[in-house]
Amino acid sequence: MLKLGNISLDVPFYQAPLSGYTDRAMRVLAHKYGAPLTYTGVILAKIALHKKAFNRLYFQPTVDEGLVGAQILGEDPDIMAKAAAAFVNVGFGLIDLNFACPAPKVLRRHSGGYLLKEPETAIKIIRSVRNSVSCPVTIKLRAGFDKSQESMDKFWQICQGAVAEGIDALIVHGRSVKELYRDKGDWEIISEVKHRFPQATIIGSGDLMDAETIVKRIKTCGLDGVIIARGAIGNPWIFNETRALWDGRPKPERPDLTEQGEVFLTHYEMIAETRSMLKSIRYFRKFSVGYCRHHPQRKMIQADLIAARSRDDLYTAVKKWFGVG
Repeated sequence: MLKLGNISLDVPFYQAPLSGYTDRAMRVLAHKYGAPLTYTGVILAKIALHKKAFNRLYFQPTVDEGLVGAQILGEDPDIMAKAAAAFVNVGFGLIDLNFACPAPKVLRRHSGGYLLKEPETAIKIIRSVRNSVSCPVTIKLRAGFDKSQESMDKFWQICQGAVAEGIDALIVHGRSVKELYRDKGDWEIISEVKHRFPQATIIGSGDLMDAETIVKRIKTCGLDGVIIARGAIGNPWIFNETRALWDGRPKPERPDLTEQGEVFLTHYEMIAETRSMLKSIRYFRKFSVGYCRHHPQRKMIQADLIAARSRDDLYTAVKKWFGVG
């Protein structure tokens, strides 16, 4: 069980917020295959201040997604607080504050991972958001802006401040902002966070690509839980597989090609509901790569799927390689 404020999850893992990926389609499939909680991709907080744009947002949660949280990004405490309240009002059950994003355009705006350089601002944001909503509030942060001692001191200052402000969980990725996704994440620093703040809920993130690794990290790092990010792209089955291993049951067999193809097409059709054909085909390519990883002819099917220029092309490729469609 994993407690996030007044919410209890039946397993100590859930789907991470993943920019550009965790839209409604991915959330629906994650929920269907065992994720107890899913998140939006990162959302600019200032969107909530533009009522017309906010009301059109197609990522607002629906019943078939289960429990959904919103991850918001910004640098102004007041705007972040107003955004958090707005997202809760339209049905999101939790708020996650992004102090981790390493994208250059985000850093230039002094938000995301940049806030690891500004502990006072980060803590003001936490306080403002915590006071604006009654739902659980968590923060996602990386292990410092870089590896300098000054950066690590600021990291620990933010952790201390967040715990003092009553944050419901610290979600820590074991790379610095400057490291992006190079090399392997440092899970020792994540364990150290739990050691320093044993009373706080500490959740780990990074390099969790299969059920075996997920369960190992939870059991060996002394954490309260983990979030599953890239490992769930084109692989919603990872949640049921992890549930089985966590419960002490055998890991389920991989779904056969028919089921893989059916889920692939279901995923695509949900995306096509909100995009034109050409845009949906282009957008779905990054998910196609994930689905291909488990096919015995991975490289060949990936080439066919990436080459698709229309819905008919996509269905023809799925029929050829999965036998459905």
